[in-house]
Amino acid sequence: MATVLFPLPDRDFDVTEVAVPWKLLREAGHEPVFATETGAAPACDPLLLTGVVFGKLGARPEPIAFYRELERAAEFASPRPWQQCSAAGYDALFLAGGHAPGMRQYLGSEVVQQLVADFFATEKPIAAICHGVLVAARARRSDGTPVLHGVRTTCLPKYMERSAFLATFWRRGRYYRTYPAYVEDEVRAALAKPEDFERGPRELSKRGTRDEDSHAFVVEDGRYVSARWPGDAYLIAKKLISRLTASASVESKAQCVASPSSR
Repeated sequence: MATVLFPLPDRDFDVTEVAVPWKLLREAGHEPVFATETGAAPACDPLLLTGVVFGKLGARPEPIAFYRELERAAEFASPRPWQQCSAAGYDALFLAGGHAPGMRQYLGSEVVQQLVADFFATEKPIAAICHGVLVAARARRSDGTPVLHGVRTTCLPKYMERSAFLATFWRRGRYYRTYPAYVEDEVRAALAKPEDFERGPRELSKRGTRDEDSHAFVVEDGRYVSARWPGDAYLIAKKLISRLTASASVESKAQCVASPSSR
């Protein structure tokens, strides 16, 4: 069993990008651990439960059902403070996204960014989706370079962010524009070269599911895996689970080699 740290803001994270990985990790026998700034219980973006406009553009029924289950989970109701978390204390890191204003608490946190930098300094699996990639883009190594410098990644594509904003600004204002700069632009600026960014196939509606990944997209670079939006949540969770399985296998073999065999 692996422990997977989920740092979150107090409110406004994406329903699907948290509840789906949590559910699949739990089913695979792993232990998700949640953390917020002060240890207060977090809450998702409520519009994703009811619909952003006319009951549309929210989370799908299955992720909402997972979230309702998550709300009753002990690890979610009693998260740990960010300051009490360290890369040494967990086996993997999951950086979820979300775009509503409450996300800025997490996206702009120097504490979370340092935690991310510490994880990147290890060989432990790291997964980031949507705006979660922005946290990694803002994290810096000890020499001041971005931890994503020299790493291949994706994130929320500019066309998705712009399309959602233009379709809803008449009702929700800048709800879909977390910052003046687009997520893709800031992430690209942290990379070593333009070809390290992969936008993926153009998509605005079709999503991956528990059993069907043809409409999902992730970028894999060693122990780091990234995804674009809620439509990729199932696939990135599966990829993280695969890395945890591989890590456990390597560790088990190392322990066997280190231990003298009994005769």
